[in-house]
Amino acid sequence: MAKDKTILRALAGETLPTPPIWMMRQAGRYLPEYRATRAQAGDFLSLCYNSDLATEVTLQPIRRYGFDAAILFADILLIPQALGLDLWFVTGEGPRLSTIDNADDLAQLRSPDDIHETLGPIYQTLRNLTSALPAETTLIGFAGAPWTVATYMLAGRGTPNQGPAHALKHSQPEVFGGLMDRLTKATIEYLSAQIDAGAEVVKLFDSWAGSLKGNDFDRYAIAPAKEIITALKARHPDTPIIAFPREAGDKYVGFANETGADCVAIDNSVSAEWVAANVQVDGCVQGNLASSHMVTGGDALVRETRRIVDALRGGPHIFNLGHGITPDANPDNVQRMIDAVRNH
Repeated sequence: MAKDKTILRALAGETLPTPPIWMMRQAGRYLPEYRATRAQAGDFLSLCYNSDLATEVTLQPIRRYGFDAAILFADILLIPQALGLDLWFVTGEGPRLSTIDNADDLAQLRSPDDIHETLGPIYQTLRNLTSALPAETTLIGFAGAPWTVATYMLAGRGTPNQGPAHALKHSQPEVFGGLMDRLTKATIEYLSAQIDAGAEVVKLFDSWAGSLKGNDFDRYAIAPAKEIITALKARHPDTPIIAFPREAGDKYVGFANETGADCVAIDNSVSAEWVAANVQVDGCVQGNLASSHMVTGGDALVRETRRIVDALRGGPHIFNLGHGITPDANPDNVQRMIDAVRNH
């Protein structure tokens, strides 16, 4: 059955008449059934670590919409927690973490080999999903890329410009480099365990890659991604890997070749026509409808969806948003988007 899964076919380089489709954050707060399950769990982290409930919310958008892939319900900041940092979520504001400020803090982190006890429930969710998903649905695992995860570990929260991480990489390069190395190794172990548990594809989210410029992008976005992908390919040569260096701009060009990624996910700051000319020439691309269309809907949603499909129909393409769907999205607009892709 795996050879018939459309997302795996696209990731293998096949150009399909209708692109497969899934959506970042497709299991999320815009769905009433998700909100009910989260209330049952009590809080966000409890939901992540309750394998039965995490399985349920992963399945909800598949039941409702019939996406071609399900993505594991988890969070990119579970790795810092598994490495020993405190992690909690403030309602309406987002994550909070204890921070890494110096070499002593770095030394207190656990070894990347010791993360699995904490993350065991995540692997169980994947095992649950391998039997619960429809046979035609691809199961995607994921992790945050080292740079993006480091920005939270250094600031203790999300920041508009990732300032604390930029400051530390200049003021204490040894500490910053040590943290990046620790995160790179932990990410390899985490994604490898996800694949062992049943993930058919894994995705590396570098949500703040766009704040890295010039050589910093090469050093802290490209190099870690290459190390992670090379190690995963050595262990799991048949598992495709999607990389998402969000807002990379011109650095999207050649990213797949430089890192070994099977697909590059593209945000909506660049046009699909530009992507076709500059990125899709190297292989599969994913994206890139603006998530705002899931809020506003209407004819503009349908027109833009069709334009992206047309622009990228000359090569392998997985239809997705350019960023995660937002909590204020209208669930009906998701169906309009799917229909616009599949009926075009």
